[in-house]
Amino acid sequence: MAKQKETTSDFTVFVLDDDNWYRDLLAYVVTINPEFAVKKFSTGKELLQSLHEKPNVITLDYMLPDTNGESVLRHIKDFNPDIEVIVISEQEKIDTAMELLKLGAYDYIVKTPDIRDKLLNLLNNIRKNQQLKSRIDVLEKEVETKYSYSNFLIGKSESLENTFSLIRKAAETNITVSITGETGTGKELVAKAIHFNSKRKEKPFIAVNMAAIPKDLAESELFGHEKGAFTGAAQARIGKFEEAHGGTLLFDEIGEMDLTLQTKLLRVLQEKEVTRVGSNKLIKVDCRIIACTHKDLYEEVKQNRFREDLYYRLLGLQIQLSPLRERGNDVLILAKHFMEQFCKENKMALKTFTPEAQQKLLRHSYPGNIRELKSITELAVSISNNNHIGEYDIIISGRKDFGIELLSGELTMKEYEMKIVKHLLSKYNDNIQLVADKLGIGKSTIYNMLKEKKAEE
Repeated sequence: MAKQKETTSDFTVFVLDDDNWYRDLLAYVVTINPEFAVKKFSTGKELLQSLHEKPNVITLDYMLPDTNGESVLRHIKDFNPDIEVIVISEQEKIDTAMELLKLGAYDYIVKTPDIRDKLLNLLNNIRKNQQLKSRIDVLEKEVETKYSYSNFLIGKSESLENTFSLIRKAAETNITVSITGETGTGKELVAKAIHFNSKRKEKPFIAVNMAAIPKDLAESELFGHEKGAFTGAAQARIGKFEEAHGGTLLFDEIGEMDLTLQTKLLRVLQEKEVTRVGSNKLIKVDCRIIACTHKDLYEEVKQNRFREDLYYRLLGLQIQLSPLRERGNDVLILAKHFMEQFCKENKMALKTFTPEAQQKLLRHSYPGNIRELKSITELAVSISNNNHIGEYDIIISGRKDFGIELLSGELTMKEYEMKIVKHLLSKYNDNIQLVADKLGIGKSTIYNMLKEKKAEE
């Protein structure tokens, strides 16, 4: 066999044909695209011995001196089903072509004068498909890594371990899941972790935020509509239930759903079928339901703002996410994670938190929870002037939780008084007279307190 041309192409085509002239012709056609590499073979045995080189495509002559195309095709597909095979024959036999296509051949083409264009089109299509599949594989691996338990669950608190246990149980079955917790605790992330670790991970994950959908469009959004069903419905559209078929449908802020729509949702959950707006046709749907809310749904039921029967239908496996202020040292573990993530994304050197900065992070009660901590950390990394993050780099603005933070430690009365004074001075731009009026004390008292504090430092 002739010596093959060295190439660095990432798309290689093996050409198998016992006719020297036709083999060279096919090889020439392949190299018309300079991004394709080619390797020629005259026998099936030679080609099969070279499959370890992992070609992308093989053009296969059906009539060979040492074997037949069907046998070679079976061996190729047994070795690696991802290798695409284009069978090339002198005869146009429909029965033979159909049999080879059933065995996994990409296409069957006849040796005709226009084979050049046919072959190049097939090769270009195969390459596009393989590139797309490669990108999809990369994205799937990224998703798998992102939502793996080890990367998703950051922290070591007992409450987090309990959450982890419930997520794992939810992922093992198709049970309906209800996730509750304050804003910013990561409810949607938990829902994604359940989906992408379940048997439904290859199917869609569709999230719909009920608080963001106008009341008059909610039914169409969930169940879809037919063309002309209402003013503006220029074409038919499938709803979120149909989009999520086979996968998971997340109802975010389910407590915001209108009572009328709750009735229709209950029927869909019971019957597992939807009817598009403007149609009478029933469409079967199969999707796992996860419901999230920051509200107390049972309280909503008592206030007649949420249907009791729907409440029990959605309850399923309950996951209550703890607020960040109840997770102890997880605050520091998360802050370190967000710092490393931000530095990596912005090509910055890693930094460390000083003990004072760590204490300040631990003292805050995080009404915005994990989302707030992430913002605080990223700002601190951005404004710090050296390789460490100090107390004054931790900027906590808009605090409405001073009372909670104030009582989080055990201080002396004098220390509590000083903390209150400093808080009000910060709030009122160091206007001592105004702070004195607010506290019902004289300006001199505040001056003396500040003087004593400075002397102690």
